[in-house]
Amino acid sequence: MIRVPAEPLGPFSAAWRQCVGTGRAELALRRDYFESLKLVQREIGFRHIRGHGLFCDSMGVVRPYEQQGTRRLHHNFTYVDQVIDSYLELGIRPFLELGFMPEELASGSQTIFWWKGNVTPPRSHTEWAALVRATLTHLVDRHGLDEVRTWPVEVWNEPNLDSFWENADEKAYHQLYEVTAHAVKEVDASLQVGGPAISPGADEWLPRFTDFTDRNDVPLDFVSRHAYTSGPAQRVPFTSYQTLAPARGLLDQFATPRRQLEGTRYAELPVHITEFNSSYCPDNPIHDTAFNAAYLAPVLAEGGELADSFSYWTFSDMFEEAGVPTALFHGGFGLLTHRQIKKPTFHLFAFMSRMGEELLSRGDHHLVTRHRDGRVTALAWAPVDPTGETLGPTHHELHLSIPLSGAAAFVRRSTVDEDHGNAYTAWREMGSPRSPRQRELDMLHEAAEPSRTHFRVRLEDGRANLKLSLGRNEITLVELTPLVDETSEWWDERRLLGRTDER
Repeated sequence: MIRVPAEPLGPFSAAWRQCVGTGRAELALRRDYFESLKLVQREIGFRHIRGHGLFCDSMGVVRPYEQQGTRRLHHNFTYVDQVIDSYLELGIRPFLELGFMPEELASGSQTIFWWKGNVTPPRSHTEWAALVRATLTHLVDRHGLDEVRTWPVEVWNEPNLDSFWENADEKAYHQLYEVTAHAVKEVDASLQVGGPAISPGADEWLPRFTDFTDRNDVPLDFVSRHAYTSGPAQRVPFTSYQTLAPARGLLDQFATPRRQLEGTRYAELPVHITEFNSSYCPDNPIHDTAFNAAYLAPVLAEGGELADSFSYWTFSDMFEEAGVPTALFHGGFGLLTHRQIKKPTFHLFAFMSRMGEELLSRGDHHLVTRHRDGRVTALAWAPVDPTGETLGPTHHELHLSIPLSGAAAFVRRSTVDEDHGNAYTAWREMGSPRSPRQRELDMLHEAAEPSRTHFRVRLEDGRANLKLSLGRNEITLVELTPLVDETSEWWDERRLLGRTDER
């Protein structure tokens, strides 16, 4: 039995909800995208959103023209405004990633993704700086300085990879960062700028980056990196399979920046993990499974001790880096499929959104918190092996002794596993239709909801004793509310046909 203490260990960090990832900025102009984000915000409530493509040509920000024989550039924010306004309407703020390179400013033709984001340095750093200044000035004028101060500004994405930054030229990235950071601060010194948004396996970049900013007096308000635990992709048509390292590897990656900055003048800087997931491939079926939710549960439970934010990549399968998805379930990064079908990992985040402000207990397979009004919430998850093998018995037993006021508690348990809250399982059983008809979509939405049970438990010495049996790849949320019994004195359950007084 795990005896949960009555006194809190401290506040429970909300770092897990500080940011979430998205497909390229242009997608926010689509109806399915907006409806998906609206659902995510209603049931989870992220605070910032980050994605690529703010400056890509499809956003129309850089418009060249000629006047009196001279080439000029017009900065146009029609689509930028529509995208950001839609975010703010849904209560989520942008985490601005500056990239990729508009063709009119690019020094080369190298692109990435199906939608061809240009990843070459600017041919004129003066023109790039003017674009950055114009963008931030416009946003401040439109939304106010106090608001835009809350939008971190990240310079580029994974410049350590030659697919994202031509030749992975570190010196060229340092120059881009220096020009960009100064341009941001010219708009207002209080705007927050940082980087280098490196991928896993490039830890040596961060000390060299901070050494560069330190030696050259370049503004740096936060550092960022990404975290994934998947091995090399084993590709088949439209699908990638990968091995996984243990989930602890994600937490180790979260902790790395702060460890590297220890003893430097940057030791207290915020650390933002601006992308994380199990797999870095947008077509790995692991993302659609209950396994993914159970695998990531300890990461969400503990990650706030190591980073100021860690951003799940991504909130929706409205995501086209590898092209338009070929099936409803295709291994996309999203918490939701197209048409807003919830995946098991969606429910992990939704369960986290119902956790309390005080941390009471945290272990290898549980997290217990308390709300200010006295309610207690417990999240539990089955152990998973990164190889996908079942660990030990099919069922995992967890016995919690939870402190609570009063004589009894109302208990609500929500469960997601292989057969509950798992539309992927239902989709496979119905023959994996690539474009489900409306009737099939309705059934998948129904299958995506967790199973829920309700019961009353009597307290013994101010404690509720719960014995939880967790199935394979299960995550479960138990919510305990002190019970005030207002049953009338004349009520007699025994007189109802088919009922007993056993309750």
